[in-house]
Amino acid sequence: MELRHLQHFVAVAEDRHFTRAAERLMVSQSGLSSSIRALERELQAPLFVRTTRRVTLTEAGRALLVEAERILAQVRSAHDAVAAVQGVLRGTLSLGTEQCIAGVHCATLLAAFRRRHPDVEIRLRQAGSEALAEEVAAGRLDLAFAVRTRADSEHLRSVPLASEPMTVLCHPEHALATAAVATPEELGDEAFVDFHPDWGPRRTTDAAFAAAGVRRTVALEVNDVHSLLELVHEGLGIAVVPRHFGRKPEARDLTSLPFKGVSEGSYETVAMLPPAEATSPAARALMTLLDASRDGA
Repeated sequence: MELRHLQHFVAVAEDRHFTRAAERLMVSQSGLSSSIRALERELQAPLFVRTTRRVTLTEAGRALLVEAERILAQVRSAHDAVAAVQGVLRGTLSLGTEQCIAGVHCATLLAAFRRRHPDVEIRLRQAGSEALAEEVAAGRLDLAFAVRTRADSEHLRSVPLASEPMTVLCHPEHALATAAVATPEELGDEAFVDFHPDWGPRRTTDAAFAAAGVRRTVALEVNDVHSLLELVHEGLGIAVVPRHFGRKPEARDLTSLPFKGVSEGSYETVAMLPPAEATSPAARALMTLLDASRDGA
């Protein structure tokens, strides 16, 4: 099995189209098709279902994709490691993050990294924590800043960043505004503003209500912090969010009260990385900068 066969396979799997993948790889379509057929012969299994309109992965193809992405990521890491030993950090840093992660200021950190390592190309992807965990475990991201959604495994490890309680935000004229605390049982009939289910704060809140046996209605679902705060400010619902969200300028006119029924450390943010031996030099350099900034904070 040759690396170029795996590279060709991953490109077709990503584009779901032979012509587009061939153009991106700058190879002929016939050469790309020949490469995929050679891989299928070696593995003795079809990897794609080909129709006139699209290309989809078979079950064998889906299984290979996970391993192929991991292998190619390790090859890139090996090249970068040799360059680092020679005194030059180069290549690509592929970083994922949720919005407004406690314990790290992503823009400031990346600016410092760029000044320190100008030859490294930075790629940033914003998504929900569970999706980011999958991307790191599969080798598609070097690391991610997110909310802990799963235990460490052979393909994923985590470095703690911060832990904080959840709070309830509401309009100052809302009936809850005069309460000392709020519990899931007291909030069951409220209309909620919240993030999509893949986001860390939403998963944390869902787990708290599930543990209390209380059903709730998410009437307004958003994918950014600012929209959530604006909707709460207009009195369209309440929100259960990490405590630091309530310190944002958009939240200064909102009422914040403790959310009980969930442990103080329930909202835990982490840096998610592959196993130490598979962590790229760029990711290690970024974590070194992060540790230095936290020590000096």
